[in-house]
Amino acid sequence: MRILGVAGSLQASSTNGALLRIARARAAGEADVVLFDALGEIPPFSPEIVPNPSAVDRWRSLVSSSDALLFATPEYAHGLPGVLKNALDWLVGSGELYGKPVAIMSAAPSPERGGHARADLERTVRAQGGNVLRSATIAVPASARGNEAGEAAVVAGVDDALRALLDASTD
Repeated sequence: MRILGVAGSLQASSTNGALLRIARARAAGEADVVLFDALGEIPPFSPEIVPNPSAVDRWRSLVSSSDALLFATPEYAHGLPGVLKNALDWLVGSGELYGKPVAIMSAAPSPERGGHARADLERTVRAQGGNVLRSATIAVPASARGNEAGEAAVVAGVDDALRALLDASTD
């Protein structure tokens, strides 16, 4: 199984990016988690751009060739990061997300946060035919780093998202 991991943050040290790196390590042997790290290269969406920029073609190809998608996104101003929404807008009408199993994670300091971004992402993915199987905030408080119990809770949250996708592939 091939899972495309997409972080909604452009920061190299993003906690959401770290969740995807954990997922890649945890999935070894069960799935190939490919990390997409080029959101910043995708130009602003415009249906009038023909032919598609190469970054858009690459994005569409990766989504199309993946069996499932795993998103990890921060929440900005109670919403989805613009770069992630822009990338998804390039998929409108082209069908790459149709029928794809999707899991959504949001790393945040507490479990009560990230819900707005996840709701926006769920709505956008479903509007394009994606099948959202799991959506959860994974609490990553500063105290979790270097704390065995805190790190175990983070890994458990990532494992839950992965398991939803892996179980979908066996149905």
